[in-house]
Amino acid sequence: MGISDIMSLDVTSVWLVLSVVAVAAGVFYLYSLILRHLAKTTVRNKVVLITDSLSTLGNECAKLFHTGGARLILCGSNWEKLETLAERLMSESDPTLTFPPKLVELDFSNMESVPEVISEILECYGCLDVLIFNSSMKVKAPVQCLSLEMDRIVMDVNYFGPITLVKGVLSSLICRRTGHILLVNSIQGKLTMPFRASYAASKHAVQAFFDCLRAEVQEYGITVSTVNHTFIKTPSTNSEDEVTAKSVWTDVKPTSLGVTPKEMATELLKTLSRAVSSAVLKYSLSQDQQVELISTEVPESHRGKGVAAHLAKAALDFVVEENLTARISCWYIRKYVVENPHLGYQAYIEDE
Repeated sequence: MGISDIMSLDVTSVWLVLSVVAVAAGVFYLYSLILRHLAKTTVRNKVVLITDSLSTLGNECAKLFHTGGARLILCGSNWEKLETLAERLMSESDPTLTFPPKLVELDFSNMESVPEVISEILECYGCLDVLIFNSSMKVKAPVQCLSLEMDRIVMDVNYFGPITLVKGVLSSLICRRTGHILLVNSIQGKLTMPFRASYAASKHAVQAFFDCLRAEVQEYGITVSTVNHTFIKTPSTNSEDEVTAKSVWTDVKPTSLGVTPKEMATELLKTLSRAVSSAVLKYSLSQDQQVELISTEVPESHRGKGVAAHLAKAALDFVVEENLTARISCWYIRKYVVENPHLGYQAYIEDE
């Protein structure tokens, strides 16, 4: 093969790569256009209420729906932060195509204030078209370490708050015979795992309530949807509360676990546009569907109480549930597999 032939091949390869890049860029651009069009046609001119709009997901939803021309009612527990969010949304958008967000201070941990807040919400535009329940409080601890007071607070934020708000505005939706209620729930509203008892109980309760509500209000033209995600990736806080989380759950090998807030907001928009009753967001794994179980680290205060065994079992049950292959780097998990052959975990373990 001569030099001219080699140069010809190099030029062909370069053009091929450039063509692939151009096509990929074109596809991405078209996808962006479709999303923008979807946002405009789904929420344009509609009154959209978002609870906990100050959270990472709430911010993304506010940005997406505001750009789509929704008449937003943003709820949150901090007035100054709500004002900052509204100012940012307006500064980043075309004022001729969008509406200034209405702001309402709402804190579900203070249930006594909710009835008054409901009146304030209805006064914003006189009606509601879409309600997005995004508020959530997470607690991770052994059952014996949680007080009943903490259980009540979790139930207030995750269950009693949302249902109180729904009951307060439901008559308005029924009178207009239209509306879409969307609950951002968790996969733990369908499944459970150790050290999430209060959280999972509240999520199961609110899931059941909205499932029943869906059947009751369908005849009035009202849609009720739930989106159950597994894990939303947010910036790490490195707080001491995360010590317990340093178990096998945080050591699954792929870094792609979970969905980003932006992906989640897009899924909520799709759910609204399709008017589906429920959606479950699962995270993606590596192509070989393999996870690595690294650690069952247990806080000092809980050692010697069988916590590590519960963590090992929870991780292995997860592997079986998802039909994955696991590599075990943790001596204790390997020991747990060996000591419990009757549980059948060995079939899912890759021998090194």
